[in-house]
Amino acid sequence: MRAWIFALVSSVSCLLAADAVSPKIYKDLSYRPEAVPQTYEAERCKLNLVTPAEGKGFATYVWFYGGSLKAGSKDVASEYCIAIAEAFAREGVAVVTPDYRLNPKVTYPAYVDDAAAAFAWTVRNIAQYGGNPHKVFIGGHSAGGYLAMMVGFDEKLLAPFNLSLSDVAGIAQVSGQVFTHYTVREERGLKRYQTIADEAAPAFYVKRTLPPILSIYADNDMIGRAEENQYLIAMLKSAGHPATSSLRVSERDHASVGHGLRQSDDPAHRAVLNFIQKISEIR
Repeated sequence: MRAWIFALVSSVSCLLAADAVSPKIYKDLSYRPEAVPQTYEAERCKLNLVTPAEGKGFATYVWFYGGSLKAGSKDVASEYCIAIAEAFAREGVAVVTPDYRLNPKVTYPAYVDDAAAAFAWTVRNIAQYGGNPHKVFIGGHSAGGYLAMMVGFDEKLLAPFNLSLSDVAGIAQVSGQVFTHYTVREERGLKRYQTIADEAAPAFYVKRTLPPILSIYADNDMIGRAEENQYLIAMLKSAGHPATSSLRVSERDHASVGHGLRQSDDPAHRAVLNFIQKISEIR
């Protein structure tokens, strides 16, 4: 009997201890409070925030999921972004996962503007949740990586929020489109592989003064995506950008290189965490 009671008490203690270190989750926070209620903008412009269970002054990673700028949700349990947020929060980094408006209900630049608004909300509000507003990073996978780079590269996007690129602590993106996104090209009547790089392309804004950037891609990425990321890395280095780094992950394809960030021992996860920790030390 005593052994049974001891085992029961031990089990309850372990459960309580596990719960004590569980990340804090805040759901459906509006990052465009000015949006007219009951509209598509009001519906989509919300975010989830997952913070470490303890501590103050932590860094925050604004993470945009992929989906060709046509699909995706912060709330679908099967999507990798929920697990990614919890994985980083357990290691001391808060994660913001925004929804954003999608094609075909909107066209460029609506989703890019939403991404900038979500980043701005984070800088302005993260302190009340325990985070450091000077340590707000941005990233994402595929179309999300494209959005992250646009926000972190095009200074015009943050100007309406009285922010600048200096407010972006760093960009850690995975397999993002470097040239004008193919959905934007489709909106303009161009074919998917009719490649251009205009004001809707991260590559258009390459210069030495951009925030630190980590570009991750797969050895078996989608057609042209690894090469686009290699091009970006080469151009940044050629422009004299002092904080360009990259990682090519072996035995991964376009989907799995992003999904792998759910695992704390995944190479991409470790690279992003090290990138955030290293830069946070000097911010």
